[in-house]
Amino acid sequence: MVAAANLVEVAALVGDTARATMLNALMGGQSLTATELAYCANISRSTASGHLSKLVAAGLLTVTHKRRFSYYRIASPLVAAMLESSKVVAAIDMPPRRHPRSINDDALRFARSCYDHLAGQLGVAVTDALVAMGHIILTDEGGEVTPSGERFLSAFGVDLKPRTRRIFCQPCLDWSERRYHIKGLVGARILDRLFELGWLKSVPGGRALQLTPSGRRGLFEIFQVEIERGAVQPVDDATRGGRQLKLSDLLNP
Repeated sequence: MVAAANLVEVAALVGDTARATMLNALMGGQSLTATELAYCANISRSTASGHLSKLVAAGLLTVTHKRRFSYYRIASPLVAAMLESSKVVAAIDMPPRRHPRSINDDALRFARSCYDHLAGQLGVAVTDALVAMGHIILTDEGGEVTPSGERFLSAFGVDLKPRTRRIFCQPCLDWSERRYHIKGLVGARILDRLFELGWLKSVPGGRALQLTPSGRRGLFEIFQVEIERGAVQPVDDATRGGRQLKLSDLLNP
């Protein structure tokens, strides 16, 4: 009965339009102030503060106070996974839910941050490449980095140590692609490295990520992910198997 009551409470909190909008804004992984979240939800700051207090009390958000500002963020990867799973269900094509797609929608579908890892067409493509090269094994139940994957990711500059208590490598069902991308420590560190290399940049005011020219080249050379006219193009197995990875040439020109 207690678990059912808690489920009802969480569902009611997430089910409110303003709170759902603010939670979605925080799924980019960054911390935002009440003023910024109020702007996202198109409500007053006082109304936003009331909503945020409820979300913090329920354990869905955490708040950090610095000087006169309070910064809110998603409380844990578990909460982020719950919210992302909800988006998968919400994205099911049903006539009442269909709306014209905007430029922002297309940008989110191409590349976005899913809490702390890469999602969208680009996230799925990088995951597919790592699986095809035998570096990652993904199943419905979990994920594993193979010995060749550890060498590959290490050479690419992805630091997988120290291994914390959080999930290491696990599939995350992408709400727009309906296929898996990688979450957990592995997914987070890969996205960190793409940011470090300048291959991806955050787009202010949202979760969408921008692919840079160096990122376009790097993703093709390292992961054999080809981008044409803003869309991910698959590389056939013959081409993938015939290419020689040159991490040192690309990362240290």
